[in-house]
Amino acid sequence: MQAGNKTYDTPSELPPVIPVFPLSGALLLPHAQLPLNIFEPRYVAMIDAALKTDRVIGMIQPALDPSAGESKTPELCTVGCVGRMTAFQESGDGRYLITLTGISRFDTIEEMQTITPFRQCRITADRFADDLKTGLGENEVDREALLKTFRDYLDAHDMDADWDGIERAGNEALVNALSMMSPYGPAEKQALLEADDLKTRAETLIALTEIDLARKAGEGDPVLQ
Repeated sequence: MQAGNKTYDTPSELPPVIPVFPLSGALLLPHAQLPLNIFEPRYVAMIDAALKTDRVIGMIQPALDPSAGESKTPELCTVGCVGRMTAFQESGDGRYLITLTGISRFDTIEEMQTITPFRQCRITADRFADDLKTGLGENEVDREALLKTFRDYLDAHDMDADWDGIERAGNEALVNALSMMSPYGPAEKQALLEADDLKTRAETLIALTEIDLARKAGEGDPVLQ
């Protein structure tokens, strides 16, 4: 896959140790783009360090245990997504405005003991080698069902969308963009991240949206298992 000026063909081309950005509720998916406003000093330092090396950062959520957020260094989910900085801008007031392009999901092997203000993990992306194949599984997505559910969600919340742009989007871009912009919580975002394939991610997104619509219609309050 292509991320900016860099091509990644195999998981071995990813660095074995990467800086990680723990951010609850944030979702980066392979081949998708995530804009970030970086302002905390430790993460500004992380960007500085990444710019000097391979421009790679791992997006990962704190562990989903409710108590995880109580610590300054909470436990992390085991699965995250590696992204490469493909756009970068200095704000002039100490912030960085960056865009990460997702490369591949990864499994965390261990967190490193470092002297840097930001956290670093040893990772492997071997289990997610298919993430590097653009468009894999697009034909398996039930696009009609996905768009119907999305339209129902917009109608229920009195929202509109750029339907011309949506119609032009391929299935991979559509599923990943809708997943990333979805308003769901950390557990739901992690489920979308860890979905086995694009078809499963689309089905998961449809199910989550139907739960939200049922809740809004007063048909109970189902809980994601």
